[in-house]
Formats: sequence, structure tokens, C-alpha cells
Amino acid sequence: MASEYWETTVGIARHRAGYSRARSLESHRYPRQGGGLSAVDLTPGAGMASARDLSAPQPEPPAGAARERLVGTSSALQAALARARKVAPTDATVLITGETGTGKELMARAIHKWSSRAEGPFVCVNCAAIPQTLIASELFGHERGAFTGALQRRHGRFELAAGGTLLLDEVGELPAEAQLVLLRVLQEREFERVGGTKPVPADVRIVAATNRDLEQAIAAGTFRGDLFYRLNVFPLEMPPLRERSSDLMLLVEHFVGHYARRFGKVIRGISPQTRGLLEAYPWPGNVRELQNVIERSVIVCESELFSVDMDWLQDRAMDGAFTPKEAPMTQGSPPSETLEETQRRAILRALHSRNWVIGGPRGAAALLGLKRTTLQARMQKLGIASLRPTPDRQSVSG
Repeated sequence: MASEYWETTVGIARHRAGYSRARSLESHRYPRQGGGLSAVDLTPGAGMASARDLSAPQPEPPAGAARERLVGTSSALQAALARARKVAPTDATVLITGETGTGKELMARAIHKWSSRAEGPFVCVNCAAIPQTLIASELFGHERGAFTGALQRRHGRFELAAGGTLLLDEVGELPAEAQLVLLRVLQEREFERVGGTKPVPADVRIVAATNRDLEQAIAAGTFRGDLFYRLNVFPLEMPPLRERSSDLMLLVEHFVGHYARRFGKVIRGISPQTRGLLEAYPWPGNVRELQNVIERSVIVCESELFSVDMDWLQDRAMDGAFTPKEAPMTQGSPPSETLEETQRRAILRALHSRNWVIGGPRGAAALLGLKRTTLQARMQKLGIASLRPTPDRQSVSG
């Protein structure tokens, strides 16, 4: 197993460079190793320039450990980390809840690294990905001849995690029969392999994770109440990205730098238009969705200024992926403004600032970081095209 790498950003230091301001990130690492996030500057003028390239070579964590990194300084994330640090030294069972993509597995790994079992294995099992007929064998192993095809003894995840931590991811998806077996193991701290008769000690620390409301599942009869209380010894909720607005650009810079180095791209900054678009989007898929968007954008990026295709995010909003109450507000936005209204206002502002000139190097499309045809299609969809001044009053470039 690759050595683990854990990093959480704990401070932001600013320095002066003309009109620039850079964010220098000071980090605690567990265990302490080289590496860290690149610092960036915001420079008026041609987008955002970096004090040091986002794509500049940096010491990377060991292979397979890049995903084990939580980045953020928001109070919501720091509160969750503080709770994790308190429970980590104990052997108490932890139930991590939160929306998909919020970093529940990363938090479980943090708890493991801060615990007395840190030198032991960390084993993760996705309960939703195991066929119902194989769950018992996957979790507890089987003896030779236990069923057709069982040609030799096989250790299950509980044995593989002996002396360490076992993460039961998506625990809310376990079928009723598996819930009953798991309950017994948690009570007795021992189990039997499928086809076996000898009890095997369960020397593991259990961390469970789910994006489901288990209390609601109990009321619906799909999850056992007694198992819930066994798992919910120490509840820990991961905040969604929309509640970590101050962490958004730290994450963007981190992912842009990571994927720029990975794909051999030179990216020196992030356009202010892209910054505004990313900050206006509610990120229903949380950090995982942000990471995927950044990776895709870096792959297609052909300049040294990072940008994101507006349609990748806007189309989801207009297709009803979110309700208006989920749309975040930007500075100066009315409290009830939806994401579509925010985007419409931004396009109108750009058009007015360019005297409704759409194309060309000084047109609204260039200002927004869009192709001329993309902006025209967006104007049509938002009903902006009909607001265009008559040609004898304004110059319009198509």
C-alpha cells in the first residue's frame, strides 16, 4: 500500500506584488512530508496571473495518495476536523454522514491516521457495490468448500483490516440479512467465515459512511434501528461545498495545479469570468463534481489562462437540476435571484460594457471567455437577444 498522505490547509498569508495579492498556504501534514498547494495572485488586467505557475512542478504525495487530501479553511470544515481529532484516539465507532462527494472517505482516512491504529491497515468496502449473495463472503471470508467455486480459504474485509480500520461505505445500502449479521459482529466483536464454525476475533475499528438519512430509512423499514444505534456512537457530518464558499477557490487552484502537472499543461492563472461562474454554481455534486469539472477543463484548455465552458454548468441549472433556493448569491445579487437570473445579469453587464458588440477581441464573448456562437445561443435561451438595441443606435457585431 502506498504511504498515506494527509494535508489540511490551516492558514492564508497575503503578500504584496504591485496590485497583486497571493494566497500562500501554510499546511499541517500527517505525517509531515514535502508538498503543498501553489500560491496564486489576482492581478487586474488580463485575467488572473500567478505569482508562481499553478502548473509549476511541486513535490507530489506518494503514488495513490493524492486523493487523501482535504483542502480548506472554512469554519464548517474545521469544525468537522475538530470533531474527528477528538474521536480519532479512541476506538469508538464513527458514523460519517453527508451528501455525495463531500469527502466522507477522506475524513475516515484522517480518523485512521490520527488514531492509535495508524500503523495498521485501512480497508474500505463499498456496501452498495457487492452483490447480495456475496456480502457475507466479502465481509467475513469463507472456508474452502463453503460453496461451489470456493476452492480455498479466503479472508474477508474484517480479517484484512485486523489491527486497523474498516470503512463500511454506503452502509445504508446493506440488505436486511447483512444488517442482522453486521449487528451481531458489532455486539460480539467476533464473526465466523462462511462455511466455518470457529469464531474469529474482530480486531477492527469500525467507521461507517452514508449519504442516506438513516433515521428516515428506519421509519421506512429499510434499515434496522438497533444497527443504527450501534453505528451512531459518534456521528460526524461532512459539510456540503455550498457551505464552504471560502474553500472553493482553494480547491480550484489545487485541482488546476494538480491536473496541469499531470497532463503536462502550462497554466499561469484563472480567468475572472471563470472564477465568477464557479462561485455562482451551487455544486450539487460537491467536491467530487468540482474535481471532475476541473479535470475536464484542464484537458481541453489550450491557453495559459484556465477557463471553464459556461454551458457545462449552466445547462444543468436550466434543466432543473437545482431549485432556486439552492442557487448561491453573488455580491450585489438580490436574495431571491436564481442561478439563471445571475447568469442573465452577468451577460447583460458584459454586453452593455462592450456597447453590445458580441464578437471580436474586444467583444462581450471575449470578455466572458466564450465563443461568439456560444454567447449568441445563450442570449437566445435567456431571452436577451430580443433586448438588443437597433443597429442605428448601437454597433452590433455578429
